[in-house]
Amino acid sequence: MDNSDLTMAKKEHISETPATQMLRKHKVAFTEHPYTYEEHGGTSVSSRELRVDEHHVVKTLVMQDEAAKPLIVLMHGDCKVSTKNLARNIGCKSVEPCKPEVASRHSGYMIGGTSPFGTKKTMPVYVEDSILALETIYINGGRRGYLVGIAPQVLTELLNARPVHCALAE
Repeated sequence: MDNSDLTMAKKEHISETPATQMLRKHKVAFTEHPYTYEEHGGTSVSSRELRVDEHHVVKTLVMQDEAAKPLIVLMHGDCKVSTKNLARNIGCKSVEPCKPEVASRHSGYMIGGTSPFGTKKTMPVYVEDSILALETIYINGGRRGYLVGIAPQVLTELLNARPVHCALAE
């Protein structure tokens, strides 16, 4: 029995998601953090439930450019995305959030349970550069009420995430 089996034995069993399958396939070390999901609670709820700083909880946002091409933006839980700055950073005319049903279609995940790992469509991923300076981040594991703790370098190594600077304090 390795450590991940022991961790799983102590907690309620969590079934695999496309995100955890991808992380395991690439032998990425991660911790599992289930919590009680609250509709529209966002990262303030998950950070409170996990007792971690909301700045370390990373939201996965599915957006689109002016040609309706989807992209993923990874942002600190306590910040908003400046779509104007993001568009300028990535050489687009404009960027806007996708409608929830469109985001679900691109990612294969339910809103509130979107992970950047194991998405249905391969999309370019952009990460707020200060996220990469954190020691550990907590990001959605592919289900509502379920975050995984990982080293932020995984984002650039596994997702080829490009650092951008587009955070606005909330």
